[in-house]
Amino acid sequence: MSYAPQGKAAPVVKAGEFAFAAVALDHGHIYGQCNGLIEAGGTLRYVHDPDPEKVAAFVKKFPQAKPIGSLEHILDDPDIRLVAAAAVPCDRGPLGIRVMEAGKDYFSDKTPFTSLDQLEKARATVARTGRKYMVYYSERLHVECAVFAGELIAGGAIGRVVQVIGLGPHRLNISSRPAWFFERAKYGGILCDIGSHQIEQFLFFSGAQDATVTESVVANYANPAHPELEDYGHANLVADNGATNHFRVDWFTPDGLRAWGDGRTVILGTKGYIELRKYIDVARESGGDQLFLVNAEGEKNLSLAGKVGFPFFGQLILDCLNRTENAMSQRHAFKAAELCLRAQAQARHLS
Repeated sequence: MSYAPQGKAAPVVKAGEFAFAAVALDHGHIYGQCNGLIEAGGTLRYVHDPDPEKVAAFVKKFPQAKPIGSLEHILDDPDIRLVAAAAVPCDRGPLGIRVMEAGKDYFSDKTPFTSLDQLEKARATVARTGRKYMVYYSERLHVECAVFAGELIAGGAIGRVVQVIGLGPHRLNISSRPAWFFERAKYGGILCDIGSHQIEQFLFFSGAQDATVTESVVANYANPAHPELEDYGHANLVADNGATNHFRVDWFTPDGLRAWGDGRTVILGTKGYIELRKYIDVARESGGDQLFLVNAEGEKNLSLAGKVGFPFFGQLILDCLNRTENAMSQRHAFKAAELCLRAQAQARHLS
């Protein structure tokens, strides 16, 4: 829950030019969200959460953040341009609507919604207010080999992308999980939650605008004491441009693995393929952020940790200031959310 990559500082604004606040510290991804914005030049001014222990831990990491007792104080401050949040998943949509109606842009942890109704209300609020509802799809945005894969694909290194295979295993750490983690209505289901990363990557790497979920499955194989937890899921999708996707997500990372999950992506193109080993290269000391490229020019293994950076955050800041869409389009952010909700809703439950 506390995965929070740190990269090279690459400010796109002067100090104080882009002030933001952090609220709803229910998931540790808030640390990664704030790291990214600060490295891009953002000024973290306030933090708010009803739990004083969460606030104290946050301020220890970010002493520049002033604890504030009410969300309204933040929403009323005209200097705050964006609110970053990692609320309980079922609360992310309603919180985002409050933020946007107060005239601020919103940056939510994934998954951004737990129901299609929440998504439609957010779409309507974006249209009415002109504010942004951005999403921290960290398994692409905060992974350097994934960032570089996007650049290679855009440059034609593997031709037209025709299939993306994603593997998203996570370590359960069951004793440290909050109560909401085991309540289906609150976390949204495994395809809605960690599956959202996989669908977002598929849309991005394939260049698709839309897709159809052709199969989806969920299961609770190993956690009968928590019957609402789904510890396994997979899905297949076909995009509007003909590209296909298969992904698997699970909570079965073994204790012997040095990382929280062996996240991998394989991207097949008409002229080659790319494999990403994001967080670890199993049984080797080369570390994560490994990219393997095979095309007509030969085979390459690129170790990319510390070499690429995380451009999304600077682009997001400039998008908020200039009302552009270079970091991620609103349509893309919402389409990824919609498809993971549809995959979850139609999933067959294996008992």
